[in-house]
Amino acid sequence: MTKPILVIPKSVSVTGVIAIFLIILVIIFRYFSSLPTFKDGDLVKISTTVTTEPIVYEKTQYIKLMGLKTYLPKYPQVTYGDEIVVIGRVNNDKLNNPELIEVGESKNRLYKLRERLILFYKKSLPEPHASLVAGTVLGSKSMPNKFWETLKQTGTAHVVVASGTNVAMVAGFLMGVTTSFLKRKKAIVVTLLGISMYVVLSGFDAPIVRAAIMGAVVFIAQGAGRLVSAWRALVISIVLMLLIKPLWLTDLGFILSVLATSGLMLFQKNIDTRLKFIPNVLREGLTTSISAQIFVAPVIYATFGQFNILSPIINALILWTIPYIMIIGGVGGVVGLIVPKLGMIMLQLVYPLTWFFEKTLSLF
Repeated sequence: MTKPILVIPKSVSVTGVIAIFLIILVIIFRYFSSLPTFKDGDLVKISTTVTTEPIVYEKTQYIKLMGLKTYLPKYPQVTYGDEIVVIGRVNNDKLNNPELIEVGESKNRLYKLRERLILFYKKSLPEPHASLVAGTVLGSKSMPNKFWETLKQTGTAHVVVASGTNVAMVAGFLMGVTTSFLKRKKAIVVTLLGISMYVVLSGFDAPIVRAAIMGAVVFIAQGAGRLVSAWRALVISIVLMLLIKPLWLTDLGFILSVLATSGLMLFQKNIDTRLKFIPNVLREGLTTSISAQIFVAPVIYATFGQFNILSPIINALILWTIPYIMIIGGVGGVVGLIVPKLGMIMLQLVYPLTWFFEKTLSLF
């Protein structure tokens, strides 16, 4: 008797298999229907809202518009939330000689709050310390070109842009505060609203959205008195993200975020057990970095043709500073918008941490 080609586990119903199959088909259909229909040589005019902060280089600023890589002149500088109109000629997946013909500032209050906070950091601290705080707290990518290149070369760029760790810290802080005076179900609602606001403030980058959805799934399950596995939460976040924005399927940030999260869930516990001889202050960062890099490193090497083998060690040395930079930077920034002088004084407390961060990178 021949063995069946496909064996469906007893825990998976036929209905479940059909649902999974249909979801995959919908995602595939959505992806191909969302691809740009431009042809090489087409002159296109793109009117859109900037949904992620551009990466600013020495003479240009990079942003992806309608799936096309676009390098605009550095000035006028475009920021997250702006309404822009760009004209250029399509060349493969790029927009050649793009011209920014219109920039309109967003009237969204959260976007404005983000701009005010970043400006306050830049007024209160010298570079690259201001950019380090703005990146850690709000995911800002507007920073000196030399510092950005150093981050990429040392494999630490992910640390200075808002990520899943930031979402976890925001969620933990909100739950800790709200459960002291609200019932748990109401505290969960407040926490979910807070996470949503933070996602808007920090720029809708794929790692942030992924972590926010995973957190929401866990909290909603808790509110309903149920448990949900981390793997199930990850799968749900992937499906929802791709249904909403199918082009994330080829977004490097999305891919790396999913791979890093998978690596953490698969390997971190075992690696931590094997590194018990390392002091706690370094072990947590080292195990986190090694676990994440197992799946991430091959993709980075295949994409950029290089990978810093010392990246896990560098990350281990600096990761412990990130929670403190975020807490001091976040509280100091909010206070500074109300009482500027007091906020500036509070932000000086972060300087030893950012100094250590920068000097550690310079050693490598």
